[in-house]
Amino acid sequence: MPKRQPQRTCLGCREVRPKRELLRIVRTPEGAIEVDPTGKKSGRGAYVCPKGECVEQLAKSKRLGKALGVEPPPHLIPQLKRFVEEIERG
Repeated sequence: MPKRQPQRTCLGCREVRPKRELLRIVRTPEGAIEVDPTGKKSGRGAYVCPKGECVEQLAKSKRLGKALGVEPPPHLIPQLKRFVEEIERG
């Protein structure tokens, strides 16, 4: 029987997808908020699809702050957009 993959919800489109298909944003124990491409850093995590439209939706809403329990810094969304653009380019 195949192993079940963990499922997570994208904060942008609210679609449930396998954890490996999503980007993780983490609030570390020290309180820093970072993009976690490995998905293994310790801390509180939130997930978003690696698509430009999901990042745009995330920027417009307050879901990321609620999910992480702290307001994200202003530089995080442009950093996420650049990261997603790199992924989309291949």
